[in-house]
Amino acid sequence: MAVDLKKFNVPGGENDILVQPKLSYRFAVLLTSFGDGNETQKLTSQVVSVSRPSVTHDDVVVDVYNSRIFLAGKHTWDPLTLTVRDDVTGSVAKAIASQLQKQINHATQASAKSGAGYKFSMKIQNLDGSDSATNPLDEWELAGCYIQNVNYGENNYATSDPLQITIAIKFDNANHNVGGLDALAQAPSLGTGDLASGGGSGGGSGGGFNAL
Repeated sequence: MAVDLKKFNVPGGENDILVQPKLSYRFAVLLTSFGDGNETQKLTSQVVSVSRPSVTHDDVVVDVYNSRIFLAGKHTWDPLTLTVRDDVTGSVAKAIASQLQKQINHATQASAKSGAGYKFSMKIQNLDGSDSATNPLDEWELAGCYIQNVNYGENNYATSDPLQITIAIKFDNANHNVGGLDALAQAPSLGTGDLASGGGSGGGSGGGFNAL
């Protein structure tokens, strides 16, 4: 009997062979305008892990007669974590120190006039396993980045682990480029009423377009 790979699926799902998932270990992290820019390629080579972006919406609570209605309020991109190895040449530590000094000079206690003076950009690419990164499977592009926290790890006589530095990165906005398109910019234009209605037909005299 021939094996039908289309049967290796879940009832109710797509009636076809399962698609290969992206693999979490095939990735690259690229930094632009990070520190003085001299050690960013070495930092890319020493990356251990990076968390992917997550976004959180505030709750807007509308109190009504006997209940409450919830709406999506302002959104915030949550900080992500970049973990790198602390190499013996000091390249990674120097790159991080250079970025920290851009945010505030710890010797003179002077800081940049505005965020544009120290913010950097960052890309997280999911790769296909080939020896080229020119066509990533997808790419997160983060704008308005700065270092929120740095943890230089610990020395420990009882382990054989390499030293690692953990960086918390805060950012203003993100694009998710999938197949050459920004997946977060493909929604219909605001203002037609379709998005405001949440796709429902609405009820009562208020109609669907303006319903909570």
